[in-house]
Amino acid sequence: MKSLKITALVLALAGFTLGAKAQSNPTSSKTTGIRYSVGVDAGLPTGNLSDGYNWNLGGSLQADIPVVSQLFVTVNAGYNNFFGKDVTVAGVTVSNPNIQVLPVKAGLKYFPVSNFYVQGEAGATFLLNKSDVGANNSTVFTYAPQIGYQFPLAGSSYLDAGVRFENTTKLNSNLDDYKLHFVSLRLAYGF
Repeated sequence: MKSLKITALVLALAGFTLGAKAQSNPTSSKTTGIRYSVGVDAGLPTGNLSDGYNWNLGGSLQADIPVVSQLFVTVNAGYNNFFGKDVTVAGVTVSNPNIQVLPVKAGLKYFPVSNFYVQGEAGATFLLNKSDVGANNSTVFTYAPQIGYQFPLAGSSYLDAGVRFENTTKLNSNLDDYKLHFVSLRLAYGF
């Protein structure tokens, strides 16, 4: 797990140290400058996770670093809380504790046409309340494909709306179905 943390940190640092060019239109597919966004993330758990959790809510910070025309390296860090629900098993009601995580990802964002993008990221998710949720892994591998659209606002700012599917490896090595997988909407202000 230590090597996974080191890999995530190296990817984040590499993304921030890449050179960038000046930009005229931050929502176009032309690569000309580092773009930052601050967003709200909300989603619905899928698969077995939806049996014990209703939804998730969090926030994220992202940097888009230009590489070549229409292609950006992304670095993203955030926080997510999965809200547990009460489950009745054999007449006994159990309250699932919330799952609190800190995902750190890096990836690529490509604009096939102006303002519309496809994005793929991978990295590490750090479990903040491991003992509360019965996990034996505090860090898990994460990947997240996404599609989205950037709506121009005044000046060089924009609204970034994206939908992604995010998945992790097992939170508990002994339980096959104990993974975080969910569909999420990210609505962000970019500048």
